[in-house]
Amino acid sequence: MNRFVRQSVFVAAMATIASSLLAYGPTGHEIVGGIADKIVANTAAGEKIYALTDGITLEKAAVMADEIKSWDKNGVDDVGAFPHYANHPRIDEQLREFWRANQPTHDPNSPMPSHHWFHYTDVPVLNAHKYSEGKTGRSQWDIVHMISYCVSILRGEIGEDNPRKITKAVAVILLAHYVGDIHQPLHVGAEYFNDAHPVDPDKGEAGIEDEGGNTIALRLYHGTAEEMAKRGLKLHGFWDNEAVLANLPDLPPATLKEERYQAIEKAKYRLIQQLAGTQPADWRLPTNVPLKNYAEVWADEILPVAREAHERLEFTHMHPQFEEDRTVAAGTAVEKNDLDHVAYADWVAKIAREELHKAGWRLADLLTQTLSATNVSRAPTTQETVTPAPAPPAATSDSLSPDDK
Repeated sequence: MNRFVRQSVFVAAMATIASSLLAYGPTGHEIVGGIADKIVANTAAGEKIYALTDGITLEKAAVMADEIKSWDKNGVDDVGAFPHYANHPRIDEQLREFWRANQPTHDPNSPMPSHHWFHYTDVPVLNAHKYSEGKTGRSQWDIVHMISYCVSILRGEIGEDNPRKITKAVAVILLAHYVGDIHQPLHVGAEYFNDAHPVDPDKGEAGIEDEGGNTIALRLYHGTAEEMAKRGLKLHGFWDNEAVLANLPDLPPATLKEERYQAIEKAKYRLIQQLAGTQPADWRLPTNVPLKNYAEVWADEILPVAREAHERLEFTHMHPQFEEDRTVAAGTAVEKNDLDHVAYADWVAKIAREELHKAGWRLADLLTQTLSATNVSRAPTTQETVTPAPAPPAATSDSLSPDDK
């Protein structure tokens, strides 16, 4: 269990290296994109993908939807501020237009949706509904709808002049991220509370949500004293970060920041190589499921996991809390001593590995099927030709390149 404490130190170190990288965490999203890169390498679909992205790999593309949240503070007019994709000016401008058309807000009645909304849906987990069996927490701008929307753009069913300013290139970049998000259980399910009691708003019981664990402080019984006493650790963030990093090798706490970064990068590429080389169990959807419905089926599949992610915890000191311009359910989640004798952190790490594995294969498959009958013109660049970017290098001891809702 010490690995969770040590990996938390790594998260803090990474914040210094790139403070705007958000979560699955940048590492988780890079794993998903990296797996897909391996699968589509040297295929017709891969050529179309990299033509659209101007050679940006899916590993890199997978973090861009989180990176552009850095523009929320001061807008997009400062082209020198992070992120700035100077080597891909057409992509840079298209992402800025996307941000301008979907600026952040918490107003559910805003005629302009926030690009933050596109990353999640908040289906009540108390009764483990299917996505289509209720209304609470869903919207036309949630992750289920946005994955379908991006697929329709790539297939030419929605034009690139759409109000959301999602071009085909931006659609690939968003899908590289959203497919990872929808395989994170707390990006799909949320608990709703009336006073201290979980309720199901789709059954007529009004409640306030925990925003997928974003407002819940996590306390563990199984772990080191430092880990269990850590303040500020949120349930959602634990799934985004520690759950992923627990699948990488443990490092001594005294490891220097740059050494830690290099070691994590090497381990990440080894994991990508391993997961890309073996098909995950039950990752394919039935052939009669249309592409536009893939996201809904994925959401239905992960909702029981989101429910268990809450059921393995006991919620205490729950209370309404006003944040910015909305009221949320805040409190503490304490690990239960379950009958299976599996520590919450160990269970979460196992689930995260399985879902990252599925997400990588499903991203490759979704893009391959979507682009199979699509004509693609490569994005204009400052160079005469573009060579499709290769998949991340195979993990070897001699050659490995480092690099919230």
